[in-house]
Amino acid sequence: MTRALIVIDVQESFRARPLWETISDPEIAGQVDRLVRLARRAGDLVVWVLHAEPGSGDVFDPALGHVRLMAELERRDDTEPLIHKTSHNAFTTTNLQQLLTERGIRELTVCGIRTEQCVETTTRVAGDLGYLVTLVIDATATNPVPHRDAPADLSVAEMLSDPRTLSAEEIIRRTEYALAGRFATIATVEELEAAAGSPA
Repeated sequence: MTRALIVIDVQESFRARPLWETISDPEIAGQVDRLVRLARRAGDLVVWVLHAEPGSGDVFDPALGHVRLMAELERRDDTEPLIHKTSHNAFTTTNLQQLLTERGIRELTVCGIRTEQCVETTTRVAGDLGYLVTLVIDATATNPVPHRDAPADLSVAEMLSDPRTLSAEEIIRRTEYALAGRFATIATVEELEAAAGSPA
């Protein structure tokens, strides 16, 4: 075992936000599950990452009950580590690097929510740490992002009607361009399944 699948923040917290209606892929859990099944068949380590903000009082506060895997996903408790992070990347506030080092992991496959935030940041850090990283672009999801000068209390409708808002599709495209050949290899779920000889 020298590879690991890192599943980042595919958690119910996001569904509990009004912004979920704008998510680029409402079926993100299904794409992630395909990767999980592929990793298990290959004997790769699966690491589950959840984002938590204790005491925040919002959907990322564990006390509210949303900091859990999306219902469609099932972790194997005995063999698949679950870590909680409080930073954007999955390394800084966790023991992820130690966990990977102890198991001799050198290659990472990364997926999750949000494409340009926790997923991209984890990918960049992993690349800098010397891991060979594959970002599975269609097993990530994100939301439109308002302009930096937009009011903080902007409603979803107002954000979507603002011509300065960057669409989720454009964010994903820019992330792919920014990471490819620098921090990661970009792949799709179907490409990885085909390479492994698995059905699409």
